[in-house]
This record gives sequence, C-alpha cells and structure tokens, in this order.
Amino acid sequence: MEPAPHIEVRNLTMAYGDFVVQRDLNFTVNKGDIFIIMGGSGCGKSTVMRALIGLQRPAAGTVFYDGRDFWNADPDERERLKRLLGIMFQSGGLWSSLTLAENVALPLSEHTDLAPRMIREIVAFKLALVGLNGFEEFYPAQLSGGMKKRAGLARAMALDPEILIIDEPSSGLDPLSARRLDDLIVELRDSLDTTIVLITHELASILGIGSNSIFLDAETRTMIATGNPREAVRSGDPLVRHFLSRGEA
Repeated sequence: MEPAPHIEVRNLTMAYGDFVVQRDLNFTVNKGDIFIIMGGSGCGKSTVMRALIGLQRPAAGTVFYDGRDFWNADPDERERLKRLLGIMFQSGGLWSSLTLAENVALPLSEHTDLAPRMIREIVAFKLALVGLNGFEEFYPAQLSGGMKKRAGLARAMALDPEILIIDEPSSGLDPLSARRLDDLIVELRDSLDTTIVLITHELASILGIGSNSIFLDAETRTMIATGNPREAVRSGDPLVRHFLSRGEA
C-alpha cells in the first residue's frame, strides 16, 4: 500500500466573507519535496499558507497531513498535527525583546518538559545548523536581515518538525544573502529529511531549489499545476511561463 502524501490539499477554497481569494485548490506534497507555492503579489499565497498552518479555516475543502484530516479533526488531534509543522514567517517572527537563544528556546519551553540544560544544548545545535553559533546572546536588532531569517529558521526547527513551511524567505535580502539562504534550505532538507513548502514570488528561489510547484493565478483565483519549475519555464502553461520569465517568454 502506497504511503499517504505528506500533505494533501483537497478542494480548498479560501475567502473573506463573500470575497473568494482562491478556489478549488488540489495538490499533494510528497516527503522530501521542496514544494513552491508561487504567484504575483495579491494572489493569495499567504492566505493559503494560513490554511496550511491552522490560522484560518477554509471556506471549503480541507488539508490532510499523512492522511489525517486537519480541519475536520477534533481540537486535540489538530494540535497534534500542528506539531508536525515548523513555521518561518516572512519577517522572521522573532521577539525583539528576547535574545536569539531565548527566541529558539521558546517553543521548547512551551511544548516540552526538557530540563533547561538540555534546552540550551538543543538551542546551540539549532543555531549552529544555520551558521549562527556564537550569536546566542545577540538581540534581533543587532543582526543583519539575512541573519534574522536564519534565526527564524532555527526557531522553526526547534521542535524537529517533519515539515517546514516558509513564507517569502528571500524577501528584503540582497541576492547573495538570498542565495545563501536557499542553499541552507536545501541543506536542511537533505540532512534532516524534512519536507519544505516555500511560499515565494522570487524567481531565483523558485528556479534554483523548487522540485514541484503550483501557480496561484490572481485573475481566475485558482491554481495552475506546474510541476518542476525549471521544466515549466520552458514548456508549462503560458501564464506560468510568462511569470517565470518575467514577461520575456
């Protein structure tokens, strides 16, 4: 029997009142994917992300994690399914009043009974994974944009999630910092056996590290299944080719 997809989205419609943001979304994310949810500004990428992580109930449809129905589960089961996920928000989502070590320790303190010494060891390991060893006592305001993003990634990984959902990781970064962050995401996928869902409109990330993808079209308010973006830029749907070539195709 085939294992269930790591994530399966079925007939998902997201709306604010009568205004439909995206409708009839159907896609699967397999274990080990770097799955790209892409589209232009205002197409609803972040709204779809909110449905994936439990922040906004869909108007219709649902999301399955390892074959378990997230939105139709009871509250306790939904909380258990959330533990599969690590979330990195666009801004990094760090608490400005806490050091990097305290930021990364927060999920561990809230969701585990680990001793303080063990939490310190895990925090040091997670920060080392993203190249921030030695920065434990720094505050977010003391860091560059790229370092804040990496710190946000360390915190998203604090509880060893099976799935990382990352919102616009390269936003606001210079091209070199963005490339380093993309390389880090691939390295984490490979070394930790993590599935990645990346919400982005950045071409370098989409074409550089994506293994599968969908395109959210703002006009029709639904998705275009795209497959591997590097193939889609040559032979995919015309709307997707136009987006991936920034109008040059």
